[in-house]
Amino acid sequence: MWTDVRAHVRRLNHDCFRFEGGGVVVYTDPFKVQGSPRDADVVLISHDHFDHLSPEDLAKVQKKGTAIVAAAACRGKVEGDVRLVKVGDTLEVKGVAIQAVPAYNVDKKFHPKAAGYVGYVFVLDGTRIYFAGDTDLIPEMAEVTADVALLPVSGTYVMTAREAVDAAARIKARVVVPMHYGDIIGTAKDAKFLEDHWAGGTVLIL
Repeated sequence: MWTDVRAHVRRLNHDCFRFEGGGVVVYTDPFKVQGSPRDADVVLISHDHFDHLSPEDLAKVQKKGTAIVAAAACRGKVEGDVRLVKVGDTLEVKGVAIQAVPAYNVDKKFHPKAAGYVGYVFVLDGTRIYFAGDTDLIPEMAEVTADVALLPVSGTYVMTAREAVDAAARIKARVVVPMHYGDIIGTAKDAKFLEDHWAGGTVLIL
């Protein structure tokens, strides 16, 4: 596992992160990207809502040869080298091992299980990363193993910060990173709640 996660992971906005390791750059759910870095080797898209699948922002990080791994619900909405996935699929793209895992709501209607939206577990430079996507606290999280876990904290459309603490306990990652706040819904207070209440490892607010 990376000894300094901050050196490899940068949160750009909402659920949009940039990961770099082993000479590979991975983005998740590009949204409100500043500038046009055009440096993505791999882009992971969890579902087709506008704040996760933004063609404008995807174009800002795409370069020639960028591979896009996206939930099947994104069919026809992204262009380029696209690999559509469903829950349970595994693949290797540009040396990055990727697994699509469940992401859904249990007590709200925004992300129904039947829609097939996903999170991802991927291995970059020997570090195993869980990007939860838009999800509630779900039983399948007990089956996730990761060094770094990125968990939503804002409530309303996803799990709350309190539920994120419970999710972190199920996953037992060494480093937990809050996401899905600071834009549209959720505030820094939600991220701080996770930091204050998760005693099982390190919480990084990026």
